[in-house]
Formats: sequence, C-alpha cells, structure tokens
Amino acid sequence: MSNAISVEVIAARIFEVRGKKVMLDSDLAELYGVKTKVLIQAVRRNKARFPFDFMYMLTRQEVVNLRSQFVTSSWGGRRYMPYVFTQEGVAMLSSVLNSERAIRVNIQIMRAFVKFKELLLTHKDLALKIEALERKYTNHDEEIKIIFEAIRQLLEPPPIPKKPAIGFR
Repeated sequence: MSNAISVEVIAARIFEVRGKKVMLDSDLAELYGVKTKVLIQAVRRNKARFPFDFMYMLTRQEVVNLRSQFVTSSWGGRRYMPYVFTQEGVAMLSSVLNSERAIRVNIQIMRAFVKFKELLLTHKDLALKIEALERKYTNHDEEIKIIFEAIRQLLEPPPIPKKPAIGFR
C-alpha cells in the first residue's frame, strides 16, 4: 500500500486554507479506504482529540474558493460543508482509525506534508537570495553602460586631423 500511494499524489491533495496546509475529509477517507461518513463519525466519537486547530469545517466561501481551483468537482452533493484536517489532525486520525491501512497511509501523508514544507522553504530561500542579488546589482546596469561606452571610445580610431585650409574664406 505504501508504494501504491505516492507522496506526489498525496501532496496534490494538500491545500492552503486560512493560512494552514490542510486535507479534505473526503480525500482522507478515500486514501484510508473508508467512507467520508465513517471518517467523520470516528472523529465525532473522539471529539476531544480534534481541537479547532486540528480540524474545522469550511465555510461556503472557502468551498467555492477551493472548487474554483479545479475544472471539475468530484466532491458530489453533500449535506454539510466539508471538514479539513491540518497536519496535526491527520496525525491524530491514525489513532482514531486504527487499521493497518490507516497506519501505512498516515505515514505517507506525513511524508507528503514534510516534503511540501521542505519545498516551500527551498522556494522561500531562493526568493530571498534573488532579492539580495537584485539589491546588490541594481546600479550595475548603469555602471556597465558607462564601461561599454568607454570601451567603444577606446576602440574608435582617433580622428584624423584636418589640413588647414589655404586661403581666405
């Protein structure tokens, strides 16, 4: 199972909502091999394990924003707004859904979250380095133009002196 679900497949199901990386209840249920209803029932039976920063229900506007990222929706008709789980909430799910598959899938999901964070940090470091280079070399364009102009002047042959004109003008 752990080989069947790649980290990239899981990472594609990680979204950012309210400034946190989260996964939808329906995506998690599919990965764990259970119905979404069963997943939510297990969470409700263990409500104390899922504080607001581990799991919360999306608002209608957040659902619209998420759906607008996709051409088609596979969420189907739901009677309630979907729940999302943060990385901590996903980790807690493994204790609620105590099956061999849940444990294997959970390990892959944790790896995906870690890979996602590493990727974001790499991009952030790269962006900071580019900004530093831009600040360092902002005046260099003008300085390089001046240098090229000086080189062009050195490469031009000296003007040939004109012979003085003879006679009156």
